[in-house]
Amino acid sequence: MSVFSESALEKKLSELSNSQQSVQTLSLWLIHHRKHANTIVRVWYNELKKAQVPRKLTFLYLANDVIQNSKRKGPEFTQDFAPVIVDAFKHVSSQGDEGCKKQLGRVLSIWQERGVYENEVLGKLSEVLQLEKKAKKRPYEEIKVNDEGFASRSSPGEPPQTAELIRALQELENAASSDASLRQRISALPPEVQDTSLLHKVTDKESGERLSRLVEEACMLLADYSGRLAAEIDDRRQLTRTLAVFLQSQKDGLAQNEQKLEEYKRKLARVSLVRKELRSRLNSLPDLSRLPSVTSSHVHLPSSGHLYNPSD
Repeated sequence: MSVFSESALEKKLSELSNSQQSVQTLSLWLIHHRKHANTIVRVWYNELKKAQVPRKLTFLYLANDVIQNSKRKGPEFTQDFAPVIVDAFKHVSSQGDEGCKKQLGRVLSIWQERGVYENEVLGKLSEVLQLEKKAKKRPYEEIKVNDEGFASRSSPGEPPQTAELIRALQELENAASSDASLRQRISALPPEVQDTSLLHKVTDKESGERLSRLVEEACMLLADYSGRLAAEIDDRRQLTRTLAVFLQSQKDGLAQNEQKLEEYKRKLARVSLVRKELRSRLNSLPDLSRLPSVTSSHVHLPSSGHLYNPSD
């Protein structure tokens, strides 16, 4: 392990990537230097705020790994992260997208399940995520329903736009159930982490600690995947409800268009009848263009039998 210094830590944080290996490698280095926990947390928080938005969540993954894996060696990191972790959650949540907020929720659920922090801290973290969700809701005044287009709609909700449905369907293409590489990693977990009957193979402290690390990694991996699958189930349920509203709006629009089609067919029939009657009437009228022309200087007087000339 290299010597600890703030500049070394800043450099390592700048090189931190979202891969599990990168997070775990830096986590082990930080835990090794846990006597500098206070300085580590301060630098971590400062670098988190300066990091680009896509990398902020990785900083919290690192904190999560450090907090959980350092507990058996001492409470330093759990205690030193406590004063800033709520603000860190708030900072990342306010700048991240919905996918980021889901990941934060999964980290929080793991902490709640394992009792990483007291209920007071966990409650504040939960409030951060709930407040972010509420902030995304639109007030009633901003919802503009097109009464003319959907007057007969049975559902009170506003029908989704086609672009929203396409986006939701595309997001499901990258859902947890489609993550073949992660399922392969899970299936490749050693049997020792899944079968208590094999614990008799642990004969010394070193092998026990090695197995303990594997078990912790497996727990994190499975907990994260379970959380992603649960989130996917919620997304699919929401999409099902959204599709039902969209389908109903399409049915209502179809019924309206069918009524309009029948109305305009009747109008076309009436106009066609007028055209037919008009043509018939025009054919029965004399063609004035074929009558003999009459000049102003000669007018035929049938009674006298001669022409009248005004100059006479």
